[in-house]
Amino acid sequence: MQFVGYDTGGPGLLLSDASSDDTETDPGASADVEYVSLESGTELAYTLGERHCAGAVTDDGHVPCPEPTAPYCPQHASTWVCAKCTGTCLKDEMDCVEPHAIYLAAFAPDAFKVGVTKEWRLETRLREQGADRGALLAVVPDGRIAREREAEIAEEIPDRIRVPTKRAGLHRDVDEAAWDALCSEFDVDEDDRFRFSYELDLRDRPVAETIATGVVRGVQGRLLVLDHAGSTYAVDLRDLVGYEAAPEATTRDVQASLGAWG
Repeated sequence: MQFVGYDTGGPGLLLSDASSDDTETDPGASADVEYVSLESGTELAYTLGERHCAGAVTDDGHVPCPEPTAPYCPQHASTWVCAKCTGTCLKDEMDCVEPHAIYLAAFAPDAFKVGVTKEWRLETRLREQGADRGALLAVVPDGRIAREREAEIAEEIPDRIRVPTKRAGLHRDVDEAAWDALCSEFDVDEDDRFRFSYELDLRDRPVAETIATGVVRGVQGRLLVLDHAGSTYAVDLRDLVGYEAAPEATTRDVQASLGAWG
């Protein structure tokens, strides 16, 4: 079996029946894909093995790939060209001709970013990123205009927050004074602000680790929070993609949190 993807909305992991042996005996064959729920209270028990390219998931199933590059080899890596856009379309024909939202997102305690998404996906996009707060700045006719304005704002406010920064604030509250000041700077109405709760109930910072054994507390963005052996861990779901997985609890020694010794 192999972890071949994840869903932050479900939330869940995609687990393929394929193994490294399958890719050698029949490289073109597709394997069944199982959805592993990451709802709070779910107990996971997988031991991670070798890691290699996660291949491709299609309507017919999972097409495995033996290449050692993980999570994806050059053949299976995909880059969303719109993510690089700053107003000049990089496609042969612009197709983002629908209303787009320009927004702010806050990650506890005081990391803020600007972003762009289709208007109807605003709340979904904020949750996908694990934002604690969000604010709608404007709705514009298309993605080109949205990216132009985002690029202007990004000269002062970052357009990306890295996962380690998000992980470091999982147990913290948002600095409301700083958030209110930022929203006031952009004249954001109260009706255009969003608050999100992921109900992780953390008192201390979880330990950064790559494991798939434990009881799920919850998922914030792409960070899976697990209780295992008396400690709490934060796992970047992307870091699981590509690993072969045996259906048994890990026995590997992992770093314990300070709370484990309390």
